[in-house]
Amino acid sequence: MRLGQNFLTDPNLLDAIVRDAELTAEDWVLEVGVGEGVLTTRLAAVASGVHAIELDQGLEPLLSEVAKVPNVNLIWADAVKYPLQSLQPAPTAMVANLPYSVATPLIMRTIFEVPTIRKWMVMVQKEIADRLRAEPGSRTYGGPSVLAQLAGEVRQVRKVSRGVFRPPPRVDSAIISITRAGPGPDEKVRRLVRAAFSHRRKAMPRSIDNAIPGTLALVRNALKELDIDPGVRAEMLAPEQFAAISGMIELPPIEP
Repeated sequence: MRLGQNFLTDPNLLDAIVRDAELTAEDWVLEVGVGEGVLTTRLAAVASGVHAIELDQGLEPLLSEVAKVPNVNLIWADAVKYPLQSLQPAPTAMVANLPYSVATPLIMRTIFEVPTIRKWMVMVQKEIADRLRAEPGSRTYGGPSVLAQLAGEVRQVRKVSRGVFRPPPRVDSAIISITRAGPGPDEKVRRLVRAAFSHRRKAMPRSIDNAIPGTLALVRNALKELDIDPGVRAEMLAPEQFAAISGMIELPPIEP
């Protein structure tokens, strides 16, 4: 194992991931965390092409054959920093066994920065899967839940046994899908959501005001207009309510 990676070894599961992604010959796929390339070659067989991003160049000998596949664009880079919006042709789907340590920021980046992606089929830590599809009021509901669900439908496709990895991870895994329903939350909504969950124990208007001074009255008034108790905590609001509040108020500019 290199860089904390856990390689998928079950061919049936790999085939199922590709099948569940419902790719067409017109799709360009973004895969992050190529590993040994076993998923990459399956994706390349059914899609127009694959942008495959891998950080660990120590895997280069294992990927020498994958690099020769005509419709695989193998990129040695850190996907967290790589300009994903520069990929051409623009990816229309993301299918990957994501590196667990960066799964959430990668999913968020692709939602915000790559609007051409219409579907995600990704392996993540079970805890992340639970968080992204959590409902308001639950313990795991938070900013990532709101932002992912504002982009589209999030659902768990299947739980994954630790035994299908080499070496087995110390955490449980799951495959989730996200089906885009719109452009996703803009920067204003994202800023509001981050501020709302920055102090979970506080009432939402106070939490936002602590992060963005001068917004206390604005948020309280917006909640009242929506017939929501101004003393509500952020975790009790549905994603659509955050979007509604954002549309009702003007946030102070970010100080340089």
